[in-house]
Amino acid sequence: MGHPRKARKKYDTPSHPWNAARIKEENRLAQKYGLKTKKEIWKAETMVKKYRRDARHLLGMVTEQTIRERQDLINHLVNAGILGENAKLEDVLDLTVEDVLRRRLQTMVYKKGLANTAKEARVFVVHGHVALNEKKIDSPSYLVKKGEEDLIGFYHSSPVEKQYKERTEKKSTEET
Repeated sequence: MGHPRKARKKYDTPSHPWNAARIKEENRLAQKYGLKTKKEIWKAETMVKKYRRDARHLLGMVTEQTIRERQDLINHLVNAGILGENAKLEDVLDLTVEDVLRRRLQTMVYKKGLANTAKEARVFVVHGHVALNEKKIDSPSYLVKKGEEDLIGFYHSSPVEKQYKERTEKKSTEET
């Protein structure tokens, strides 16, 4: 057991710290998704490892209980938006770190066009300019579920929202 006030580590560090190929890949992911530290990548890798380990375990056995657990795992990943609707358990083995990183609030804000860069999206989230279903969320690592994608927007009292509206109106008038 541990101390109740001290959270357990949610990631595994790399086994070899100075692997050039791994460092290059991590730098590419950090740049692409606007991540602050490598720890965020390691958390996503650990999630993927856990899902793949569970899928391998469930593929190895066929009982009534494992059939239910298979469906639960697939439903969890589909609801999280990590897998598609018609996914099978074998698809879990093909998961990558990028599948998880795409579901972060920071990435969704950038992809939705509310920010110009992924790093700017991170700043908007951390500073409380972004809301999900009219609720302010200030954690860029929040994993957006499938039904919540359309509910992402600016917080109602955010000054950034006014700037965004002015910018989009200006673009629309220039296009016409």
